[in-house]
Amino acid sequence: MEKAENGWNSSLDSDNSAPQGVELRHLRYFVAVAEAGTFTHAAERMYVAQPTLSQQIRRLEEFVGTPLLQRRREGVRLTEAGIVLLEESRAVLSLVDHGVSRTRQVAGLGRSHLRFVVQPQLPPALAAETVSRLRSVAPEVDVIWLEAALDADFSSILQRRADAALGWMGPSNRSLPKPLDAMDIGAFEPEIWIPARHPAAANGTIGLDELARMHIIHGPRHADPGTYDTWRSVLRTRNPSFDFADPPFRQSLPMTLAFAATGSRPSAVLTGPCRPVGIAPQSTTDAGRNEMVPAHVEASQLTATAGLVWSTDLPRALQQVLFDTAEKIAT
Repeated sequence: MEKAENGWNSSLDSDNSAPQGVELRHLRYFVAVAEAGTFTHAAERMYVAQPTLSQQIRRLEEFVGTPLLQRRREGVRLTEAGIVLLEESRAVLSLVDHGVSRTRQVAGLGRSHLRFVVQPQLPPALAAETVSRLRSVAPEVDVIWLEAALDADFSSILQRRADAALGWMGPSNRSLPKPLDAMDIGAFEPEIWIPARHPAAANGTIGLDELARMHIIHGPRHADPGTYDTWRSVLRTRNPSFDFADPPFRQSLPMTLAFAATGSRPSAVLTGPCRPVGIAPQSTTDAGRNEMVPAHVEASQLTATAGLVWSTDLPRALQQVLFDTAEKIAT
């Protein structure tokens, strides 16, 4: 092997063919390090010793003929060549995994599995429809349902603890990092309960300016921080000092409504996003002796968009299943 000018051994043939000696395990190790950000975390994920992992990455760099990672005290950073190889490695590994999966299915050795996270606090009807649609689109896929909180980066998918998720798409995650893809499936708005004696109760619609001046019970924040913070920011454009109040009875809407009805200042109760945009609110027995009535925010200025998110590392057939499911829900 001749020494390259940059100090790296080149294993490329003169016809620019693939480097000799590169194996799938090298690509898996490289992807693990790139995604984990450190050799330590990658070694834990791959169940190998850190020195072994480091040695294999060095071997890969020798095979390719150029550095792939910049090693720093705080972690690793991909070089330009590393960025290219990461994308290609993911594509190769996805194709291999898909091929093995199809081979096992033909041989009757197994079925496709999908680990699917459903974010808490979603409208029950939306979660139920997702389950139903996914089952009808792909009855041959075994789905493992997980209820777990989702952060803005959908790290449960990035860290391969899940394959797909149903959750709220906030402003911070409209541009998803690789290898994630997403499809919006509908916009939802909250139920807003206002005192029956309030002037806006007559037509069931209240303006955002008027709402921002009221005492609004909504929360707790940890249940859905993305939507909570977005709606608070919207209301603060009309009242800079606005802030939500925590519900006094977190598990009981009727009791919270009754509490709000007895407040010394005009109070409203704001639920999480639960009703498709454009559907009129319906009065229910939760109105606390009819002292609180449901209303609608003018121009639907408080909304949240639900989305289906998945990893593009999944076999193409499973990605198509998720796309078809999202498309059916959206229509």
